[in-house]
Amino acid sequence: MKRFLSFAVFFSFASVLCAQTQRHFVLPNSADGESTLTCFLPDRPSGKAVICCPGGGYSRLAMEHEGTDWAGYFNRMGIAYFVLKYRMPKGDRTIPMSDAFRAIKTVRDSADAWQVNPYDVGIMGFSAGGHLASTVSTHAGYACRPNFSILFYPVISMDERVSHQGSVRNFLGGESANPEVVNAFSNEKQVRRHLTPPCIILTANDDRAVPPVTNGVAYYVAMRNKGNDAALYVYPTGGHGFGYRPSFKYHDQMINDLTTWLQLLPSPRPGAVRVACIGNSITDGSGIDVAEHFGYPAKLQQLLGSGYDVKNFGVGARTMLNKGDHPYMQELAWRDALAFNPDVAVIKLGTNDSKDLNWKYGKDFQQDLQQMVDSLKALPAKPKIFIATPIPAFKPSWTINDSVIAHEINPIIYKVAKKNKCEVIDLHTLFRPYGSLMQGDGIHPTEKGAAQMAKFIFEAIGRKPKS
Repeated sequence: MKRFLSFAVFFSFASVLCAQTQRHFVLPNSADGESTLTCFLPDRPSGKAVICCPGGGYSRLAMEHEGTDWAGYFNRMGIAYFVLKYRMPKGDRTIPMSDAFRAIKTVRDSADAWQVNPYDVGIMGFSAGGHLASTVSTHAGYACRPNFSILFYPVISMDERVSHQGSVRNFLGGESANPEVVNAFSNEKQVRRHLTPPCIILTANDDRAVPPVTNGVAYYVAMRNKGNDAALYVYPTGGHGFGYRPSFKYHDQMINDLTTWLQLLPSPRPGAVRVACIGNSITDGSGIDVAEHFGYPAKLQQLLGSGYDVKNFGVGARTMLNKGDHPYMQELAWRDALAFNPDVAVIKLGTNDSKDLNWKYGKDFQQDLQQMVDSLKALPAKPKIFIATPIPAFKPSWTINDSVIAHEINPIIYKVAKKNKCEVIDLHTLFRPYGSLMQGDGIHPTEKGAAQMAKFIFEAIGRKPKS
């Protein structure tokens, strides 16, 4: 079986390598015409797209070996490829940022015409272009945030003591000494759990222009610490700026590493059913290492298969209550969940609402849950909404109160679900026999517990509605 699968993967890979560029054209990308998008569309599109940000210290652009020279490589794999000529900031960072945001939006808006999957659009950047790419990955709103990032010897930090001084000063201008601004655009400090897209970082150990440890490696560490998907390749030599140059001693290895990563990067099937998992730390996967792979939404994705696109919008410690200590509906994750325009939404909140400091506002729980349901019902996709009762609190950690959950919160959930014709997933009852699958705090499931939760939710999503 393994040999058969390997042959199938090889055959698929070989077939896309036969693809080539079908169309090549240039589009204006700013009102003044100074920013452009050079487009290379393959004749056998896979649906994947990459937008490239060449480097140049935010003072110029290396448009060839860090830009157009890559077109054949991507098009042969069926990947639509776009080289962004972004304008120099000259101290105004919003200029290149707006160019990059607009480029991503253009590609997504043209997805049908260019045979691109709008949920499979990545960004690639080199050096300062890597900083721009990572800035878009960590700062952009959902509509302009890429689905994956490819970062070559990237500038990541805006602390000129550990980064490329010219890039810092050109990007930040007169604010390069302002610690708040430096922190805000040192992108290793801006990585967000589940929301910052998967990345691959490729750099050389002897890069003395952009120190790898405080830039590319720091971004990898931040991604790994957040549990996000990330890959890091550090080649022994090569210095800075090798790009697509065949003279780079590890060129072939680098191409193979990138190709393998791209081939194995999960890509949502066009038209896949979008599932938004909305919730607190239990949805987020708190206490589960690399929750992006082992939390309940990831397990649910495995159960549902490639016809579904499951996203984790969980945020730790959050409440349904808008007067709670950490209201979910004030989070970026909630705005992202709405922008995702899901076909299916699974709401799992209420655990933290049962805390003493929060349940004093319990009279508002029904109206706040109704507000969330109304927001989802108003989406263009008109999602099917499942409201899950909280799993049991096996211990009263952090004053979480299982009696409040069982006797006050759960009845409200049933009432709102009935009013709105939503389906309830009664995890509080279903999960009661699985106390052994909890972490020591008695609140958060282990990896095996998350897998069991996913099974219950999978069974509900796949269940035929009652006639």
